[in-house]
Amino acid sequence: MRNPTLILSVIGMIFTAGSASAEKRVAFVVGNGAYKNVAPLPNPSVDAKAMAATLRNVGFEVVEGSNLTRDKMTERLLDFGKKAQGADVALFFYAGHGIAISGTNYLLPIDADIKSEMDVKLGAAINIDLTLEQTMGDAKVKLVFLDACRDNPFAAKIKSNSATRSVNVQTGLAEMKSGEGTLIAFATGPGQTALDGQEGSNSPFTRALLANLTQPGVEIQQAMTKVRAQVNEETSKGQLPWGHTNLIGSVYLNGAPAPGAVAAATPAAGASKASDVELEFWRSIKDSNKPEELNAYLTSYPNGQFRSLALSRIASLESGPKPDATRNLSTGIDPATFKEEANQTTEDQIGLDKGQRRDVQRRLTGLGFDTKVTGQFDPATRGVITRWQAARGYPKSGYLNRLQHKALLSEIVAAAPTASSDEERPAKRRANSSGGQQQAQPQPQPQRQYQSNPGPDPAGAGRFIGGVVGGMLR
Repeated sequence: MRNPTLILSVIGMIFTAGSASAEKRVAFVVGNGAYKNVAPLPNPSVDAKAMAATLRNVGFEVVEGSNLTRDKMTERLLDFGKKAQGADVALFFYAGHGIAISGTNYLLPIDADIKSEMDVKLGAAINIDLTLEQTMGDAKVKLVFLDACRDNPFAAKIKSNSATRSVNVQTGLAEMKSGEGTLIAFATGPGQTALDGQEGSNSPFTRALLANLTQPGVEIQQAMTKVRAQVNEETSKGQLPWGHTNLIGSVYLNGAPAPGAVAAATPAAGASKASDVELEFWRSIKDSNKPEELNAYLTSYPNGQFRSLALSRIASLESGPKPDATRNLSTGIDPATFKEEANQTTEDQIGLDKGQRRDVQRRLTGLGFDTKVTGQFDPATRGVITRWQAARGYPKSGYLNRLQHKALLSEIVAAAPTASSDEERPAKRRANSSGGQQQAQPQPQPQRQYQSNPGPDPAGAGRFIGGVVGGMLR
């Protein structure tokens, strides 16, 4: 009886997939990282490319873009709005900088140069609420994913130029409510900031979306539960995606379960062995820097369990550094590093002095695990060490042992460690004052620089976007 049931299930799934492909599905996918007036973000364009490939694979027509100026971003939004009219499913994905001012969220084009709240309101940034209303309002199902919950890079400027009035400049993005038939998902909770991930890879939130959003037969809200769990685990509970949903029916991006699929879900003995073979195949190539090896997995298992991850990895390799420039972090690492636990005792055995602790903090920051360089391993630093351990697959404890410390020293950081820290500056001042004749040495400037070019004309931006919105409303 098992084989007839399986055959009926397969036929049902084919029928379901055919119905899904008949739906009108349109997606807007943009990643902005090459900012001109603030520090760039390394991964949004990688995130967008991987997401676009994943969505096209399940029948979406994708309006895609990377590193867009305000005018180019508006052009893409106009195109998306036209194509999304009457869509069964409209999906909006954005990775990059976003800001919240007085409870309203905005997305930042790469040429944004915001000095005041007025710049924002005159069109230097993209109002998310207005954008979603104008582009997706006519779709039956609206799915919104915002991987933009990072620190506001213009916060200091906006506050300093608004001294005469109260302006609420928030960290991360503000809470948003969804209308009927809408799901909104943020990389982390309102007012919190999200991790960008290691350079050249996907952010934790996008990586979880790619792994779960288009799993066959998984309903969208079940997928988002898995996304939250994966991000929470990967970041050692440092980041928890947040969302608001007002969907009025079940939504499947890769086929609803066919009748009898539950009965067929119990595998035969042969199916279990096949799954083990697939798992072993995936383990052997999951960290590969060669697209041909990942494509070999897709050829062998076109509907495999790790299909979305393979597509994401291929997209990351094609848009990121070349294979010969990408360092495999596990190469040359003692296998015992992945097994030996670390605790206070093992860390004491290393004998790190204050300077060496500062070196650890600088290296973690250079690898994308931001922490203050103080020479003290406070609870915040312990949390950062835990996230680094989780990302590398080492036992998580927040403490180091000799093997983990050696592995950290072997990693290539984004920039050479600097010698500046809050602890070192008073020492420099004391040294200068003791001599009586020496002048205070200039302190190293932060890496994040603001360029002096005036950028786009905010008034012109207002007129441009006003015309866009007016045209869409007519």
